[in-house]
Amino acid sequence: MQPKASAAWQDHIPGFGTLLFVSAILRVVLILYSEWHDAHSIVKYTDIDYRVFSDAARFILYPNLQDNIAKGPLAPRSFTVGDPYTRKTYRYTPLLAILLLPNEYLHPSFGKYLFAACDLINGVLIYKILMSHILPYTKSLAPNVSAKNSERFMRAHATLLAATHLLNPLVFTISTRGSSEAILCTFVLLTLFYALEGRQNAAAVMLGLSAHWKIYPIIYGVSCVSAITSQRAYGKGWGFAYLRHVVGRQALCFTLLSAGTFIVLGATCYAMWGYPFLYEAYLYHTDRRDHRHNFSPYFYLIYLTSGGNSVDLSIWRQLLRSPFTSLIPQLTLSLGTGLVLGRFSADLPFVWFVQTFTFVLFNRVCTSQYFIWYTLFIPLLVPRINLSWKKWVMCGAVWMGTQALWLAEAYKLEFLGDDVFFGLWVRSLLYVAGHAWVLGVIMSGYTPFVCNQHTQTPGAWHLKTE
Repeated sequence: MQPKASAAWQDHIPGFGTLLFVSAILRVVLILYSEWHDAHSIVKYTDIDYRVFSDAARFILYPNLQDNIAKGPLAPRSFTVGDPYTRKTYRYTPLLAILLLPNEYLHPSFGKYLFAACDLINGVLIYKILMSHILPYTKSLAPNVSAKNSERFMRAHATLLAATHLLNPLVFTISTRGSSEAILCTFVLLTLFYALEGRQNAAAVMLGLSAHWKIYPIIYGVSCVSAITSQRAYGKGWGFAYLRHVVGRQALCFTLLSAGTFIVLGATCYAMWGYPFLYEAYLYHTDRRDHRHNFSPYFYLIYLTSGGNSVDLSIWRQLLRSPFTSLIPQLTLSLGTGLVLGRFSADLPFVWFVQTFTFVLFNRVCTSQYFIWYTLFIPLLVPRINLSWKKWVMCGAVWMGTQALWLAEAYKLEFLGDDVFFGLWVRSLLYVAGHAWVLGVIMSGYTPFVCNQHTQTPGAWHLKTE
C-alpha cells in the first residue's frame, strides 16, 4: 500500500514548468505593483540601491552630466564613456551599471525584470542540480518507491525543493524591490553546477566572474581546490601526497584560470574607470564602518570608536580597532571549513553553505540581504540532512527569532532615536549564538557522500576539458 501512497502523493505535485510559470507571474505582478506603490506612497517599495544602480547607468550613458567622464589610464579618447562612480554610494562593479543601461532607453523597471529573471534561472539551476547530482544518489528518500516511479518521485521532490527558493518571500521581494543579489546567485550556482558536472575550466571562469562581481565567492576556490586535490590523493591521507597534489597540474590550472579571470576583469575595469573603480568596488569594503543597519556585534565597537583618533593608542588597542582584525575569525572559519570539508566535489553544496554561513555570521557588516548568500544552498542540502521535523522547526524558530529580536530593538534606534546601542549589541550577540547553533545542528545532521575511487560515483570530480 505504501508505494501507492507515494505515487498518489507525487501525482498531486504540479510540474516544474507550472512552478516556474507561477513564479514568473508573481514577480511580474510585484514589479507592476512596485511602480504603482512608488507613485502613490511616501514610503517606497523600491530599494534605494535600485535608484543607485539606475543613476550609475545614467552616468555611463550620458558622460557629460556633472563632468562624469571616465578617467581610467586607458579610457578611449575617440569617444567619451561615463563614470558610474560619479553616483555617490555606488560601490559595485561597472558591469552592473552596464547591464542596467536599458533602464534609461527601454523602461525604468528593466533591472527589476532582469533580477527576477535571474531568480527563475536560479530555480532552474537548483532543479537541474537536484535531478542530476543530489536526488539520484539519495536512496533513503523513497525506500519503498519502485524503479518505475523513482523518476516521477524525484521530479516531484525536486519541484518542491526548488519551490522553497522560487516562492521564498525573502527571495522574490529582494529581487522585485531592485536588489541585484539574484545576479550574483546565478553566477555562484553556475559555478557549482559546472563543478558538479566536472567541467573544471568553466567552473574556474565562473568563479573568477563571481569574485569580480562581489569578492566573497573567492572563498569557494579553497573547497574546489581541496576537492580536486583530495580526489587525486584519495586513500593516501593528508601527508606528502596531498601536498604534492595541491600544486599539481589540475589544481594549479583551476587556480590560475579563476584568478586570471578575476584579474582580467578587474584590470579592464581599472583601465577604463581608474582608481574610483578599485576603491569603490573593493578597497572601500576593507574599511567599511556601518554602526547601524548591521546585525554584527562589531557595529557597537565601530560606533564607540567612530571619529576617534587612534594615533595615541597602544599597538594592541590599534589592532583591536582595526577592521582587518575581524577577518581573522571570519576567514579562518570560512576557509578552514572549505579545506577540511571539501574532500569530494559532490559535497560542495554543503561545503559552500557552511563556508558562506560562517562568512556572513562573522562578517563585520551583515544585513538581511546577506542571508540570501547561504539560504540559496538549502534546497540542495535538505535531501542529505537527517533531522526530525522538531529539529527543523527549532532551527527555523531560532534563525528567525533572533533576527526578530534584533529588529525590534533596532526599530527603536532607527525610527524612534532611542539610545539602545548596548541593548542592541546584546541582541547581536544572541543573533550570533543562535545562528551558530543552527549551523551546528545542520552540520550534525548532514550525511556526506561516499567516494568510490574505482567507479564513477557522485563523489568523484571527473575532469573534462571545455
